[in-house]
Amino acid sequence: MQYEVAMKEVKLAIVLLDIIGSTKYVQRAGAVQAAKLFQIHDRLARSLIYKFNGREIDRSDGFLCSFERTVDAVNFALHYQKTIPPKTGLGCRIGIHWGTVIEVQQDDVFVAANAKRIELEGISKNIAARTMSLCGKGQVLLTKESMQAVRGRTNMHTPKSTRYVCVGLYKFKGVSKPQEIYAVGETLESLQPPLGSEKVKRLGGPNKIKQRAKDRKMWDWLWWFTLRAGLLCFLVLVYLLLPVLLDPSERFFYGIEGFEWLDSIVSYLKGLEVSK
Repeated sequence: MQYEVAMKEVKLAIVLLDIIGSTKYVQRAGAVQAAKLFQIHDRLARSLIYKFNGREIDRSDGFLCSFERTVDAVNFALHYQKTIPPKTGLGCRIGIHWGTVIEVQQDDVFVAANAKRIELEGISKNIAARTMSLCGKGQVLLTKESMQAVRGRTNMHTPKSTRYVCVGLYKFKGVSKPQEIYAVGETLESLQPPLGSEKVKRLGGPNKIKQRAKDRKMWDWLWWFTLRAGLLCFLVLVYLLLPVLLDPSERFFYGIEGFEWLDSIVSYLKGLEVSK
């Protein structure tokens, strides 16, 4: 017996959202308390998904969502990380990939039996999942395709302090082509390059993302100038004191003791110069 399945090929921004440590939390808090908190989380997350024109595809320890525009997916992820974890205490990681997927629409008879109305199939979903698995707590990572789709695109919902950085090249298990991964966020901590994992191997990239000059606050600039002023003062002090310390008669005149070992070093260096 054959069934006609309604399928179509579409390009979407695929978002994988995962709650970190959900299993441990259930064991610690108990099933009832965990269920209550997860319901609060899910309602907040769904409200954001709908606000940014997204579509919930599936839900487990997080969400599988799709967006027709990558800028909506990124804005959803940024607003999620900014608002929901502080309210729920649940840490989350989010991966975004822009690519082609097969959209499968299930028959009404299966939907009536609690099947999902829409399912997504294809390697793009796997790439989004691998990207998400790289994330640290509170981080949002994008593939190169997502970055190209969102580059230069903002709207009224995009936070003004949003920053994109390339965090490295990674080899995903089961994916032939290495993936160039980007981080997007508002804090320096959320932009740091993730390490590899069992299913993702880091091939190269920056070891650390540094703060930009225009992002520094008054305290950051004060600390920046203090360090450099301190180093300059130290160098000036060394410049002024070194001739005194190297001359035994000057040390005797000023009553400086404990630097006799410098005389042997000076004698050794003079001997090397004479031998040349």
